[in-house]
Amino acid sequence: MREKRIVPGAGAPRRVARIVQDRHGNEIEIFDPPFYRREFEDAYRFIIDEYRVAQREIALFLPCAVRKPYSRSPSHKLFRRIIDGVLAPEDYHIVVFGTCGTVPAELEGMYPYRNYHYMLGKTTDERVRRDFHRIEVYRLKGYLEKTRDTYRHRLAYCIGPFRKAMVEAAEATGIAVDLLPSDPMIERLYDIDCPFPEGSLSMQGYIDEFREGLERLAGKLHAGGTALEGCPERRGPARA
Repeated sequence: MREKRIVPGAGAPRRVARIVQDRHGNEIEIFDPPFYRREFEDAYRFIIDEYRVAQREIALFLPCAVRKPYSRSPSHKLFRRIIDGVLAPEDYHIVVFGTCGTVPAELEGMYPYRNYHYMLGKTTDERVRRDFHRIEVYRLKGYLEKTRDTYRHRLAYCIGPFRKAMVEAAEATGIAVDLLPSDPMIERLYDIDCPFPEGSLSMQGYIDEFREGLERLAGKLHAGGTALEGCPERRGPARA
């Protein structure tokens, strides 16, 4: 691991905690946890207190990505291809959540959301993981409450700590959030011998369920329905 260093720039200096390589061999600087930083809380408060979220039929909650902006990361490019193959752009709104907080996708270029790199999955410090959960539940609860009447349907595509935070936030607010992939699919693909046992949301089994869930949701919209009848994902507050 390379020596830690301080990176100057907008806002407070950032400490590079480590340097890792992506699957293409490109080096990525990993900074300290962003969810502790004041500028992330300030940006979150702007979203909650001042930013107007446009009305949409569907909110799609997608996890943040190491590559910035999120929409240009390999995972988000894949997710968006799936979404755009099923839903009309005017029907949905993407919200990015995770270590960044809770961010409407159209704000992905706003500071500090494209000025950090962090991988919670690499963290072994249980205190940091507990703090992330507490902070992210608070931020998700705030966004769900703010947009209670903004969307008719909410679907979160997530696994791991992000999923646990969404489950708790949905239960605390009483706002329905459907979860994908399904618990049975997660259990089927779970591999305890892998560094990330639940795998990646880009895995084919997960992607297939994501597409199928979107298709069911699109069918309900076209039929003028208000619930995801017959859908194995959650209706009502999400549950782990």
